[in-house]
Amino acid sequence: MGPAHRGFESHSLRLTDWEAMELALAEAGAAAAAGEVPVGAVLLGADGAVLSRRHNEREQAGDPTAHAEVLALRDAAAMAGSWRLEGTTLVATLEPCVMCAGALVTARVARLVFGAADPKGGACGSLYNVCADPRLNHEVTVLAGVRGDECAATLSTFFAGRRGR
Repeated sequence: MGPAHRGFESHSLRLTDWEAMELALAEAGAAAAAGEVPVGAVLLGADGAVLSRRHNEREQAGDPTAHAEVLALRDAAAMAGSWRLEGTTLVATLEPCVMCAGALVTARVARLVFGAADPKGGACGSLYNVCADPRLNHEVTVLAGVRGDECAATLSTFFAGRRGR
């Protein structure tokens, strides 16, 4: 399996938002272990099966677009052979930024589930509401706060550790 498909796994069970967030939190943990900002994302198909799961890789890749959400969308699109990811749900530990929210709209993702709000950069309700802007050609249903305390704690612990160095 090449790098474009890294993180792919198939589940025959339909995951709940809570269970999918557990996978996203595991991805966030992998990001932290690699020195990346601990954000994880999981893309579920319409049947609730995991299509892809990724974490931030900006430092490792030297790529400003290597956010967990974008990487998960890229992997799933490569497997599907299409940029249209209709009927899917993206589960992320942190509220997506403008770039990632725009990618969700462009990919025609049906739902976004996120844990921690991002008051400094969130584009799905905090600073902007890209996913629910009726002026765009697609809207993404947003569910915020799933396991939000755990997701926020993951980020707080990471940044506290960095400040302590």
